[in-house]
Amino acid sequence: MDQQKMPPAVLRLLVIFPNVLSYLLLGGLIFYVMSNYELLKSTENLKVWLIFIAVLAPAAVYTTFSIVKKIRAGHM
Repeated sequence: MDQQKMPPAVLRLLVIFPNVLSYLLLGGLIFYVMSNYELLKSTENLKVWLIFIAVLAPAAVYTTFSIVKKIRAGHM
């Protein structure tokens, strides 16, 4: 059975699109925390949201670094 290869442009789009969405999510979380800072602080939920941001930010940066490295190496 002969499988067709996916064009590199489509593969890059499928890999990069979720990465862009993770940055939008990160931006939304930061905006949410900034706009509701006093409420989150008074209800003692600020730590939870800052932990979400602290986990998502390095993951998004590492994923971007990994994608760029693969593209430069010619794997995508």
